[in-house]
Amino acid sequence: DKSNLKSKAAYTFMLLALVSAILHTGAFQSDKYQNLSPLDCIIAFYREGQGLSGGGVLGGIIALPLLLVFKPLGAIIILVSLSTINLILLTDVSIYSLVKKTRSGLASCFKMLVKGIREGKDYRDACAAEEEYGELKDSSDELQDNIVKINVNLPKTMDKDDKEVKEVPRIQVKKTVSREDVEADDFQEKEILGPTRKLHEILYKYPPINLLNANPDGGKSIRTYKNIALEGARKLEETLRSFGVEAKVVNVTVGPAVTRFELQPSSGVKVSRIVSLADDISLNLASQGVRIEAPIPGKAAVGIEVPNKGITPVFLREVIDSKEFAQHPSKVAFAVGKDISGECVVADIAKMPHLLIAGATGSGKSVCIKSLITSILYKSSPEEVKLILIDPKMVELNIYNGIPHLLIPVITEPKKAASALNWAVQEMVRRYKLFAEKGVRDIKGYNSAVEQSGEHDYLPLIVIIIDELSDLMMVAPGEVEDCICRLAQMARAAGMHLVVATQRPSVDVITGLIKANIPSRISFAVSSQVDSRTILDMGGAEKLLGNGDMLFYPAGQQKPVRLQGAFISEKEVEKIIGFIKTQCNSEYDDSVLDEISRNIGDDREMDDEWDEFLPQAIEMVIETGQASASLLQRKFKIGYARAARIIDQMEARGIVGRYEGSKPRQVLVTRQQWLEMKMSDSFEGGHGFNS
Repeated sequence: DKSNLKSKAAYTFMLLALVSAILHTGAFQSDKYQNLSPLDCIIAFYREGQGLSGGGVLGGIIALPLLLVFKPLGAIIILVSLSTINLILLTDVSIYSLVKKTRSGLASCFKMLVKGIREGKDYRDACAAEEEYGELKDSSDELQDNIVKINVNLPKTMDKDDKEVKEVPRIQVKKTVSREDVEADDFQEKEILGPTRKLHEILYKYPPINLLNANPDGGKSIRTYKNIALEGARKLEETLRSFGVEAKVVNVTVGPAVTRFELQPSSGVKVSRIVSLADDISLNLASQGVRIEAPIPGKAAVGIEVPNKGITPVFLREVIDSKEFAQHPSKVAFAVGKDISGECVVADIAKMPHLLIAGATGSGKSVCIKSLITSILYKSSPEEVKLILIDPKMVELNIYNGIPHLLIPVITEPKKAASALNWAVQEMVRRYKLFAEKGVRDIKGYNSAVEQSGEHDYLPLIVIIIDELSDLMMVAPGEVEDCICRLAQMARAAGMHLVVATQRPSVDVITGLIKANIPSRISFAVSSQVDSRTILDMGGAEKLLGNGDMLFYPAGQQKPVRLQGAFISEKEVEKIIGFIKTQCNSEYDDSVLDEISRNIGDDREMDDEWDEFLPQAIEMVIETGQASASLLQRKFKIGYARAARIIDQMEARGIVGRYEGSKPRQVLVTRQQWLEMKMSDSFEGGHGFNS
């Protein structure tokens, strides 16, 4: 407008006058102006301005009184201060913002300088390690060339009567290599394993962030929903007022999936009245489901979460590229997603220390597991973290086969999964024995002690991920539950962590023992409040929206937090896995594979054995129409282990059905079919019951 232009023009004129006065003060000589009248001084100012040696008439008129009163130094201070104030008024830029921008610019320059120095140091270390590895390889080749083959002719047989053995003549060998250089133990372990390990740590290149897709939305949807949220706050107050509840909306937070209205009820209004109006609020706001958090932890307000018109996706790149993930010290940091306020949430698996994930089909459970694995790949090297992946569905985690972080290939058979969990228990016990020998309490203390002693037996963290627990519980419920409970109780200090996921959160899958020993939970959308209580011990998960909408309930927190989980697509996973495979080969542990195969073989041998009570047990089961271990215990006066083994043998032969929790097993054959089986020699490989 015109007034603004006039003020800008006035400030510009004043700034020019002050600059002229500063120039005149810099060129001021007091001898020139002594005994001159004011008119003569103005003429002198004009002549100096023509010669470009002063501030002209305007600058001289402003500067001369200041020079006579405050001397040159005081005049400069006053004129510079006035010029700065005039410049701020002219540009509308404050001193604080100017200092802040200058500081941020200097800080960014300093960070770039430090980053360049670090990259240069890493490059020099890598080159030095390659040279050292090359020298070791050359020295090993040279050593092989210096080995002298010695043929000693000894008699093939020796008579029994020959008690005296003739002395073998000494053999002269050329002394080309010193004894110290040819000692196998020193050469192989001290000189090869040490630098090779160091070389692996340097050469493992973390995947670049550009392999992950950027969010094309860029927060535009959230800005659109903010305008809608203000109208929703007014409707919410009117709805509550119509039911006789006086409350005021004090804050509105728009998140990726929901908008939270923070209500402050008037004095005398019970929180239970607001909670009971959830369905009425949902009807008046025309939303599919309203979740009420009463009260919000740490605030004197009630939170009403209303779904947005659409879910704004949170890409995994946003969380991994955030300062929360980059500055997290843990090697098993997990990029979970964003909360309602839009802040990135990063969890530490080591502090959880075990995690239970549950949700219906299509709610985002498998994507959450892939985000967890990808977070580990971006945060740690194969020497620091090892993974054991169990995927009974055979299609979700097979893509990770071949990465160096895997301790063994992805397990898809339930029997092998039970054996792998059994090996994990044995490994946990072995680690505790090592801790006792070193006199330490956990894996951090052990690795520190090993590093101080100069040894190379570092213990990596082990993360065991089970994608579908319900299938394992149907095949080997007792063994799986025992292993999971033992690991959950004791494996934290040993550096072993469990991540268990299931899409059927029922009590026969997530048993009381498993729930009691796994404190941290993530619940996606479920079908009923019963399932929500099974996972979280409270309702709320049945009102989630799906597509990554979750309730995150870590250990030590009073209430679950609503988050929008980070999303990663199949193509992104393929690009990351392809990048890692091109630079590192898989390093499976053969001893672990052999142990798992041995356990499976022992189980099969035990299954092949026939119990002497098996025919009588089958007869009794067919007569009674039900099968249970307790029934066999009472009838045959045997222990529980033997009765359970007989039940398993009947299940393997198709006599009874699978385990169904607290229900008795279903009998699958009739008496006529059983008689045909007894008469058939082909039953179970020719081992009939005719005898």
